[in-house]
Amino acid sequence: MVLCFYRMWDVKKKSYNCERCGNDFVSRAALRYHFHAKHLGKIHCETCSAEMLWESPSHDSKAEHEVDLVNNQRSFWNITLRRETKFVAMGTATSCRMCCKQFGSVHAREHHEKQKHHFTANKRAQMATNLKPESFLEYTTPMEINTFVKEKLRASLGPVRLACTSEVEGIITFIKENFPLPITSAIKGGSYVKGTDTQDFSDVDIVLFSKTFTSLEDCQRTTPEVLEELGNSLIKSSWTSRLVMQKRTKFSLRFYFKCYKNHHGHSFDIMPCYDMFASVLSTGPKESFYYKLYLCNDDDKIQLYTMALLKYQVEFVKASTEMVKDFIRLMKHWFKTSFAEPTEENKFRRLPSSYTIELITIYVWELAGKPIFFSFVQGMRAVLKLLTQYQEICITWHRHYRPNFSIFQKMFLKQSRAQSACSIFLGFVPDTFLIAI
Repeated sequence: MVLCFYRMWDVKKKSYNCERCGNDFVSRAALRYHFHAKHLGKIHCETCSAEMLWESPSHDSKAEHEVDLVNNQRSFWNITLRRETKFVAMGTATSCRMCCKQFGSVHAREHHEKQKHHFTANKRAQMATNLKPESFLEYTTPMEINTFVKEKLRASLGPVRLACTSEVEGIITFIKENFPLPITSAIKGGSYVKGTDTQDFSDVDIVLFSKTFTSLEDCQRTTPEVLEELGNSLIKSSWTSRLVMQKRTKFSLRFYFKCYKNHHGHSFDIMPCYDMFASVLSTGPKESFYYKLYLCNDDDKIQLYTMALLKYQVEFVKASTEMVKDFIRLMKHWFKTSFAEPTEENKFRRLPSSYTIELITIYVWELAGKPIFFSFVQGMRAVLKLLTQYQEICITWHRHYRPNFSIFQKMFLKQSRAQSACSIFLGFVPDTFLIAI
């Protein structure tokens, strides 16, 4: 596969859009020729939105539309379905992706989107991708990409790193000292701790366990008040000039910490948690923990359960070689600079999470035989190839349970029947028991 990359952010080519079919053309002459050849003398049927000659009144008859519908349904069932379409919805979405108005056909929906919302092919491309100037896609040789990773992505070392570490530990110590409840233990995670942070992005996750919580229900009730009090302490502290408080979630306090002369910063997530499974997770298999997690149907409780697994997520990624971590940095940077930020318009698009990217990258490296040295170009090609076949992805690691563990087999069977999304089964998933892209 040959990939050609262009500086798409420097050149903005004007295009001419056909109002009938939505295709784009480079000139008015090309658009005029297309219209005369494809659409001249034709109109759209108000019932089925099919394009027809205006001299065909018989098409408007109700009986003909009913016959066409029956024939289409019969012909559909006569078609042998391919494997990748067996578990996909048979009906095609015919509702507007902007205002949810219902239409009789895909063509009618697309025509409405173009006319009403100006949802053209160019608009779709802009919503799906948003190449930024710092994207590495302009580099085409392995040597250029290696240099880019070392100079632009890999976190700074030396005095800068030492000063950064000192300040991060300082703010973490302050959080522990001013936490409203007594702390039994704390777990640190995130890209900064795992060693996959980049020069322009770093996140730190802190899970604080306290025996003051008598149960998970008590933790659910008390956490909002605890986070509110901790947030007020941070705002009133001497650190406040270097903190940018962010929107708080149900179980975490979020803020951006400006570090080392404001040259860069870290995104913090502070999460209190009930230390229910500390003794279970300390030694031996974690199968009893997963059994309780599997039986839980409360999403909030599942989120609290899995916070205890942050330690094993960090250990798994942190054990990777430095070159694999550079590969993870490259993949994260590609996602961050080559795709548009989530908006109301592109909410239907789903991208893998940062942790999922780490797992897929490590899996591809293991699949290649865990080479010490490898090409980032070939590695990225393997990841892209894997992502294009996302419906067939099923990655497993048996580090914390037996391969024949009953809960694992049930989850695997359930996902095999669904076949609607790729699955990554782990022994230490921090977000949910089953990650699906």
